Amino acid sequence: MRKRVIGLLAAVLAAVHLAGLSPALAQRTIRIVALGDSLTAGYQLTAQDAFPSRLQAALRARGHSVEVENAGVSGDTSTGGLERLDWAVGDGVDAVILELGANDALRGIDPAITRRNLETIITRLKERGIAILLTGMLAPPNMGPDYAAAFNPIFPELARRHGLIFDGFFLEGVAAVPALNLGDGMHPNPRGVAVIVERILPKVEELIAAVRQR
Repeated sequence: MRKRVIGLLAAVLAAVHLAGLSPALAQRTIRIVALGDSLTAGYQLTAQDAFPSRLQAALRARGHSVEVENAGVSGDTSTGGLERLDWAVGDGVDAVILELGANDALRGIDPAITRRNLETIITRLKERGIAILLTGMLAPPNMGPDYAAAFNPIFPELARRHGLIFDGFFLEGVAAVPALNLGDGMHPNPRGVAVIVERILPKVEELIAAVRQR
């Protein structure tokens, strides 16, 4: 019996090795920090309905051993995210979902500043060996075509330059859909969060796979 158990254990370890994963990394819980603004924080929602909690539940339902921490701050800009980066993303974090920029656009902040802040955040996370999923944002139409032409390309260009996993628009399928947003028309309600989670799930699973393959 003992030989049989040892044989089964050896087979499992061999399978893990062939998959390119160390046994410890294949088993341990992956820590993900969602670093963002009110869209991440869950403006006017319960903690359970906020994006990080709903994402964690969806991932665990699919068999992933993960913790998704909510590091969203309502009203935060890319500047604010950079200023709090070190304590918002502490030691032991494996991956970050970077969702910042919406408030920069709403306030008409120079896109060059947004680009510089996001690139600094990305560079510092990469230096720490933290995997990144960058989520894109689009400038509101009232900012005009010139602002949009400078702002919108920031995200795909940074993703290409740094080889990041990229989600083109965080609010895809939710923006401008009244039934999926709060009364302000800007922040997703629980139904909207569910749409975001379902849509972004494959990208997050790609992020988890990237961590486990290191």
